[in-house]
Amino acid sequence: MANTAARSAEVEKKIDEILSKMTIEEKVGQMQQLAANMDAAKLDEYRKMGTIGSFLHVLGNDTQKYIEPAEKSRLGIKPIFGIDAIHGHALLKGATVFPSQLAAACTFDEQLVEKMGEVTAKEVAADGLDWVFSPVLCMGRDLRWGRIDETFGEDTEVVARLGAAIIKGYQKDGLVAACAKHYIAYGEATGGRDAYDSQVTERRVREVLLKPFKAAADAEVMSVMTAYGSIDGKPFTTSRKWLTDILKEELGFNGLIVTDWDNYKALVHGQRVCEDLCEACKDGILAGNDMCMYTDVFYNAAIEAVKNGEIPMSAIDDSVRRILRMKARLGLLDGMPARKLPPRSVIGCAEHVAVNYEVAKESAVLLKNNGVLPLGNVKSVAVIGPNADDVGAQYGDWTYYSHPNPNPQATPKDEVYTLLKGVREVFGDARVTYAKGCVIEDGDCGADSDKAMDEAVACAKAADVAVVVIGDRLKYNGEGKDVAQPILRGRQIELLKRVKAVNHKVVAVLVNGKPLVLSEAEGYCDAIVETFNGGDMCGLAAARLIKGEENFGGKLPISFPCGVGSGPDYYNQYDYWHGGRYADVKHENPYPFGFGLSYSRFEYSAPVLSAGKAKRDGAVRVSVTVKNASDVDGKETVQLYFRDRVCKMLTPVRKLLDFKKVFIGAGESKTVTFDVAVADLGYYDENCVYTVDAGAFDFYVSGDGINFGHAELIVE
Repeated sequence: MANTAARSAEVEKKIDEILSKMTIEEKVGQMQQLAANMDAAKLDEYRKMGTIGSFLHVLGNDTQKYIEPAEKSRLGIKPIFGIDAIHGHALLKGATVFPSQLAAACTFDEQLVEKMGEVTAKEVAADGLDWVFSPVLCMGRDLRWGRIDETFGEDTEVVARLGAAIIKGYQKDGLVAACAKHYIAYGEATGGRDAYDSQVTERRVREVLLKPFKAAADAEVMSVMTAYGSIDGKPFTTSRKWLTDILKEELGFNGLIVTDWDNYKALVHGQRVCEDLCEACKDGILAGNDMCMYTDVFYNAAIEAVKNGEIPMSAIDDSVRRILRMKARLGLLDGMPARKLPPRSVIGCAEHVAVNYEVAKESAVLLKNNGVLPLGNVKSVAVIGPNADDVGAQYGDWTYYSHPNPNPQATPKDEVYTLLKGVREVFGDARVTYAKGCVIEDGDCGADSDKAMDEAVACAKAADVAVVVIGDRLKYNGEGKDVAQPILRGRQIELLKRVKAVNHKVVAVLVNGKPLVLSEAEGYCDAIVETFNGGDMCGLAAARLIKGEENFGGKLPISFPCGVGSGPDYYNQYDYWHGGRYADVKHENPYPFGFGLSYSRFEYSAPVLSAGKAKRDGAVRVSVTVKNASDVDGKETVQLYFRDRVCKMLTPVRKLLDFKKVFIGAGESKTVTFDVAVADLGYYDENCVYTVDAGAFDFYVSGDGINFGHAELIVE
């Protein structure tokens, strides 16, 4: 602790020295971030100044031309290079492309997600970059939202723990800075409309949405990004309450806050809450934003607002101090210890590929199996479907296919395993045939559509098993691609129906950015495997899983919709509803949060409490014995939920309190224990005061989100 305090004091002293020498222009320059894909002439003008604080989407050797002017400037302060490394350093072709956050969340494995962050940090740093705009700590609770794939799912406990884990991985050894985003309630936008107004209360934010950002602050995340949208009509970019009072002061966040892309300009021309850029700069800086992303006119407007007395120098100094503090942690200030960057040879190296495979394997979820899986050594396999050999669809958003500029015709690197490639390798002794069958497109699919469908049916008819790879593609998920209907588009259901008519073994593999309505499709499938956007190794992992060389261990971090318009479908809703269901869809959701099958069969004992009563400042231990009643080793995610049985405020039907992923050998039993602080069983009242009631609490233990063991605790 003494060394940490001394180091902190040394950093602050260095920053004081720098601040005392800086002009207004140099200070505001540090608060400006510019993008490599902006107007080339403007970018070059700013680059040559050498005083801009950060650049975005600059790759590899290109960084040097930005560093040199900074080193030659009066104070020699180097810029921070930021990149959207959402699931690996995926904007760089040749780097490791991991499964999406949503896919990785299916692992329920904090250590593995931390490794994912560590690998990404090494590859980003080896490419000469410093700052990853990840993780996304929004929650996927409205399936119409295009950015569901970037979330860790629908539950605050899972998002908080996996978010903190990947932050620790990113920031291990100080290689890169992580950025928790988008603060806050961005995923709650009305209608699932990206960057729209969020009609949520402060109580809902504190009850559900704030916990992941508290976990990020506790993990010492270096930066936080503000959300595009607004809460009850107040843009987050101008909300001092949420940025300064709550994030910086209440949560104790001492890093820097950066706006999202062009937020300052949006205050004037989009949300229309500011008359001009000077007013936008004043409102944004006084609210607590420290750096402006992309809006190049911020630089001149902010300087003008300072000189006019609209922005006090104390606010500028606080922001610049936070920026320089992050640069010091990254070894970018003279006199501060420099980072030891990994060699470029780590990018896409064998060690990283091995980690990527583990994430892909553990993130696959078996949704249905009527006994057809594992396939074993079949003689012939028909691989069918629009996503069977489509790297762009398998990657999803935020890769070199989509950013910084759209490139849907990109040539994939050789190391990518689509399902087709994976099946050909894993089922090497079998005859493997392929037919696309259809495209993922609404409306008329063209003159060759019937021919493609007929080819797929013939392919299926001649094989022992049909593996049909379906889902969605980037057109229907990703940033700015909200959809009204999360469905299997085009002729995909027809494809399944016709394949099932000629083959009695149909395995559907889903490659998709979000849960889709499967109510009709599932009737034509003997098994269903969910991979979401599984990254480079998805096809190999899925092929080994369906053959039986690996065992499924993934669980859903997000619920599937019962039907179009049935949302919200997240599990932890209130239960008072006249009728309790929509009249035109199935009430039971076969694929809820926490669900996932395995080749192992797990049996749960009734949960046991260490005591039947506890004080409000006390604790209790919940124990459950899980037996692997099969001859297949497996991993199981044991989930603990609770409910305050009678509460002055409405509470969800159940709320995830804790989870543990455990390995249990064939025929073995393992006792899983959860230590619960009674203080964690509370809620926020109508005045947003956290309260724990006396009375009865129900604990539920489950491995699938459907079947629950029950125990009762009395809080005195």
